[in-house]
Amino acid sequence: MAWIKTIPLTQADEALRAALEAQHKLYPKEYARDPNDDGATSIVATHTLIPEALHHAFATFGALMSPDLPLTRRQHEMITTVVSATNRCHY
Repeated sequence: MAWIKTIPLTQADEALRAALEAQHKLYPKEYARDPNDDGATSIVATHTLIPEALHHAFATFGALMSPDLPLTRRQHEMITTVVSATNRCHY
């Protein structure tokens, strides 16, 4: 498995903290991170070196999961599951 340098939340600068906060606001509440989780093991952590890229990459998913869209939450989750399975993602 490849190793990717990440920046833990405890060492995040203002730009990274802002990008992470904006990303979390777009996601459903069920995706909230445990307060004791430093985020080091999440897929989001792989983008911490470039906060602007982190925001854009994950804002897309957040927008696609919007409750304002005509799909139910169940349908949104099924789509994400099928896409992950098709891409052979373990997360």
